[in-house]
Amino acid sequence: MLSRLLVDPFALPFMQRALVEVLLLGALAGGVGVFVVLRRLAFLADALTHAVFPGVVIGYLVSRESGIVPGALVFAILATVLFTAFAARARVSQDAVLAILLTSFFGLGVVLVSRQRSYTADLTTFLFGRVLTVDSTQIAQTAVVAVAVSLAMYALRKELLLRTFDQQTAQAMGYRVVLLDLTLNLIIALVVVAAVKAVGTILSIALLVVPAATARLLSDRLLVVTGLAVLLGMLGGWLGLAASYEASINHGVRLASGATVVLALVAFYLLALGIGPLARRCRRRRMKLPPEVADVGELSAGRLVPGTHTGGGVR
Repeated sequence: MLSRLLVDPFALPFMQRALVEVLLLGALAGGVGVFVVLRRLAFLADALTHAVFPGVVIGYLVSRESGIVPGALVFAILATVLFTAFAARARVSQDAVLAILLTSFFGLGVVLVSRQRSYTADLTTFLFGRVLTVDSTQIAQTAVVAVAVSLAMYALRKELLLRTFDQQTAQAMGYRVVLLDLTLNLIIALVVVAAVKAVGTILSIALLVVPAATARLLSDRLLVVTGLAVLLGMLGGWLGLAASYEASINHGVRLASGATVVLALVAFYLLALGIGPLARRCRRRRMKLPPEVADVGELSAGRLVPGTHTGGGVR
């Protein structure tokens, strides 16, 4: 029974391709999402998913399917550079900058789509993606992004961690904080671009945030949180695709595959909400910590503990 539900659907070639794609995206977004959650950059990730929308539309109008990723990449880089530059100035708050970028870029995309005859159908595709139609080229593009992002994060792991947990110390040690911020923002933008064709500009935010937030509920160790986020991202993709196939083929209930993947991730989060408090109580008893110790803060010996966390966005 379990094999029929979780294995049999992937005997079909198009389901195999979809599975490989969501596994890659789940691992990629899960790992990057840890920094998104710890730095409280979920709003930035959400803004980027909207900011790439006009690039998706322009790329599609110029080169059809083959132009989606290049167009999204151009606008993702543009939005990231503009945000980092504007956010470095104290005169305008970060949330205001994000709101301006989000509404202006997304509005431009909607205007471009509205000029087309198949307005509704195209808009739905751009926003929610078609994971079941991914091909080997898309998988190769996602794999290249995953490798590039992994190498960049590994090379800058110490600097990014220091910036995440203690901005003042990073500045005092001579690190260019704005450059680190730009690097992380570009990494987030690359993940959004990699996910845009498979799950769309809207649902990609769930891949970046939900697995990492779920993992954070279950552990206070950075390595454990990262490993759990990657695992949950991949598992959510697998279960979401399997559930969508089972409902659509064997029960006549059509479920969008990308949206079902997101619902699977959210189900993990809701489950962790119930398990998380119990896990924290067990950790406090084991470490003999007072009950009020339960939140994120500085990095100490590989553990996320309360302290001098100064994050909360890019500065």
